[in-house]
Amino acid sequence: MAIAEGDYIRLNYTGLVDGIVFDTTSAEAAREAGIENASATYGPILVRVGSGHVIPGLDDALIGREVGDEAEVDVPPEKGFGEYRRDLVEGVPLKKFGEKVQVGSRVKNDNREGVVRDIIGGRAIVDYNTDLAGKDLHYTFTVVEIVEDGVERAKGLVRLYSGRELDATFESGILTFELPPGIGYDRRWILWKPSIVRDIFEAASDVTEIRFLETVKRPEPAKEE
Repeated sequence: MAIAEGDYIRLNYTGLVDGIVFDTTSAEAAREAGIENASATYGPILVRVGSGHVIPGLDDALIGREVGDEAEVDVPPEKGFGEYRRDLVEGVPLKKFGEKVQVGSRVKNDNREGVVRDIIGGRAIVDYNTDLAGKDLHYTFTVVEIVEDGVERAKGLVRLYSGRELDATFESGILTFELPPGIGYDRRWILWKPSIVRDIFEAASDVTEIRFLETVKRPEPAKEE
């Protein structure tokens, strides 16, 4: 069955720029490229086709594919991370930063994050473009499966947004996720939780209630010497 807009699928992909891997769902590919993250979860990700879960150029290339298809696509900047914008390069007085900066430093200013490209006099030249702005990208990808089960969709959406695999149970319309300790301090979780809830209700019609269960256990008493 050909994949259509709105389908939920599991997808493996590797993105390259100038022949260098910058993003991948494969632990092996990440390891070979020297970008493996010990805290990352690798393996096929769940996406809803046409919903912006991946960049537009890759999203478009999924439509019409079949499960098991292995393909590749070249993605121009306008279908990737956007064109490089000169107006997003600004001079900022060094005194605005609370710490010493140097060329290559990542800095925050007015709720924006950028990279210091140069320092001239008392000003830092800060580039607020994303690192991949203006770049031509190349993706290889494999459509692993179409996901119909609502709970599996929900678990996949949690991982997509938060980067975490959470255990879940489903009973009488109630979907319960077991939260790990300290997740309340995870900025990514806090930021995307509303989107997770919204998308789960859309993806799983039999879910009537979502519960996030955080369990805190009493610490074990210290053993006497």
